[in-house]
Amino acid sequence: MKKLLGKLALKILGWKIVLDGDVKNLDRCILVVAPHTANIEYILGNFAYWVLGKPLKIIIKDQHTKAWYGFIVKALGGIGIDRSQRNDLVNFVDRQFKREDFSLVITPEGTRSRVEKWKKGFYYMALKSKVPIVLGAGDFSKKEIHLGKAISVHDLQTRTFEDIMAELEEYYRPIVPAVPENWNPKIY
Repeated sequence: MKKLLGKLALKILGWKIVLDGDVKNLDRCILVVAPHTANIEYILGNFAYWVLGKPLKIIIKDQHTKAWYGFIVKALGGIGIDRSQRNDLVNFVDRQFKREDFSLVITPEGTRSRVEKWKKGFYYMALKSKVPIVLGAGDFSKKEIHLGKAISVHDLQTRTFEDIMAELEEYYRPIVPAVPENWNPKIY
């Protein structure tokens, strides 16, 4: 049912999915989604994952999972975190991956507003959990959802952080976000 609903929604909205790597990369990974300038990106990404039949989760403020609509947020893969307290997210994510396979959406900008540099947690989560970093993006100029390009576990363990960040920066350079003035293409 989700697959059909996702296909229909993307068709009506005029979006298409572009795989930049093997669809199997989406089975178990840290899914780095950028540029993150509007909430619609998450909805489009969910539709794409429904079409591809892949499990998707996202760490979200627990106020959204505890609210009256929390059952919907949880059904869409929301994992509530109390952001007023210090959380050991790297180990939390590692424990989640030990229980099940899924793609964990991370928006390293941490906000929809313009930032000077990305947060690095996604990198450490992937290293600790021994899962690849897979890249995802919504190109609003072409109405394309890009998914699948992977930075392998081996690459994470043998290449420098700066080298990986340079590769990510190059990948996201041509992507046009929903709100271009909120995107800083210099990510580190």
